[in-house]
Amino acid sequence: MQQSQRWIRFERAGKTGFGTLDGKHVREHRGDMFAAPEPTGSVLALDELKLLTPTQPTKVIALWNNFHALGEKLQLPVPAEPLYLLKAPNSFHAAGEPIRKPLCEGKVVFEGELGIVIGKTCAAVPEDKALDRVFGYTCANDVTVADILNRDASFAQWARAKGFDTFCPMGPVVATGLDPATLTVTTLLDGAARQHYPISDMRFSVQQLVSLISADMTLHPGDVILCGTSVGVGSMKPGSLVEVEINGIGRLSNRFG
Repeated sequence: MQQSQRWIRFERAGKTGFGTLDGKHVREHRGDMFAAPEPTGSVLALDELKLLTPTQPTKVIALWNNFHALGEKLQLPVPAEPLYLLKAPNSFHAAGEPIRKPLCEGKVVFEGELGIVIGKTCAAVPEDKALDRVFGYTCANDVTVADILNRDASFAQWARAKGFDTFCPMGPVVATGLDPATLTVTTLLDGAARQHYPISDMRFSVQQLVSLISADMTLHPGDVILCGTSVGVGSMKPGSLVEVEINGIGRLSNRFG
């Protein structure tokens, strides 16, 4: 397994950059984050940087009913294959930035999730090769207007319910060299833990997700697969602080409204 590093993207003096997080400093790199990036030698203070989304995905894929605990609680049938949707690019959002309250009314819920970050282009990759295409992992919040989902009996509105501006916070970093089966997702609402679940409870493992989804569509470096969520999803009120913490990665914090 590769050495663990935490990669971060940032804006400084009107220019974007990236590097590795080392405590309260960032060691700047140049080139391609996914293809032998080189250190510039510059060390920047983290508090002087504006955080960006940890990658620039061509798409973010979000799973439904991928955890045994939540599927059993909701009495959902066991899926034969991954069930997923796409999050709209306008929803991609950085750590620390506010989640915008939609102009429409409805219950807005948080869903703390693990994000798989693709590092190499892959199409129909075999399961035993899938982890070679994974660069690392990030924290994500798959925000949803729950009331919209099934409001029209003839059409489930997944794209709209999950596609509002700012509805896909990710970050603050991409962590490499982790074993996803050992990770745990904790979601806090105003400091109180609302979700705490192991990634090992997934119906489809990381390698299965990458393999099966890449059979449908080509995955590119920087693309993110959100692994789905488990029990404890709840609603946010204007002013609420939602934090998604995953051991080995860090904590994604965004305030709602």
